[in-house]
Amino acid sequence: MQEVNFDATLENILARDARFHRDAYLFVREALDFTQKQVLKENRGQVRHVTGQELLNGIKQLALQQFGPMTTTLFEEWGVKNCRDFGDIVFNMVEIGLLAKTDKDSRDDFQNGYDFTEAFQKPFWPEGKLKSETKLTE
Repeated sequence: MQEVNFDATLENILARDARFHRDAYLFVREALDFTQKQVLKENRGQVRHVTGQELLNGIKQLALQQFGPMTTTLFEEWGVKNCRDFGDIVFNMVEIGLLAKTDKDSRDDFQNGYDFTEAFQKPFWPEGKLKSETKLTE
């Protein structure tokens, strides 16, 4: 089997679909590695396929660790506005052979992920803002 040159293949993706910055693809690749390690631990060393929801959770955890309250700003800079965008990135990588998928995988797996404000901004809000937000929703 011929080894895929990630950088050259990524350039092909960017030429076909310029919506997302190169760094968004690199981050998704890193988040997939991060998520696979978590799944491996949870399954006592048993290797298995990572689902879209698991990848989204891994993306969230890794982004909060690496970028903290700047996550949403950085993602917007990369052209990523919601979880569906991560699905598009993943499937761009699948279609060109950088990632594999199962018959059960689809872009729809990323459709109803999480709200970026809830996931990436709210954890850093001051307690007073959180309390006023809670009162508004009650």
